[in-house]
Amino acid sequence: MSEPLKSVLFVCMGNICRSPTAEAVFRKRSAAAGLSLEIDSAGTIAYHQGEAPDPRTVAAGAARGYDFSGIRARQVTDSDFDRFDLILAADRQNLKDLTQRCPAEYQHKLRLILSFGHSSNQEVPDPYYGGKAGFETVLDLLEQSSDGLIAAIREGGL
Repeated sequence: MSEPLKSVLFVCMGNICRSPTAEAVFRKRSAAAGLSLEIDSAGTIAYHQGEAPDPRTVAAGAARGYDFSGIRARQVTDSDFDRFDLILAADRQNLKDLTQRCPAEYQHKLRLILSFGHSSNQEVPDPYYGGKAGFETVLDLLEQSSDGLIAAIREGGL
């Protein structure tokens, strides 16, 4: 990427658990690092369109100081591929769905969220059908990955 990174879109399937958490975590951590970026999240499906994040997601994130106000589920749009400099998927299936939809000239923008982390996990597990521990795991992974992404932005290594 030759231009400085200005915008990041986080994507999961429904945009009510993983991607809004990534948005909230990265928004807070990037601001604390002095970065000024456009940060958003979306889902590959529109099932939860307009809904606030899952209450369990908000509770787990709020306990760590993350703000989910103003975040509403939305589906990825064709214009997102042009608008965002980096589009990060929660897992391989969402990355595959994005890759199939994304115009060839924007394919280089697509990656997995955890490609910036140092965990052995490559995918953010979906906590929707699990218990409270799943939401904590998602936060742990996304905090790690956010810090790795911030370091990559600072080093220009995207």
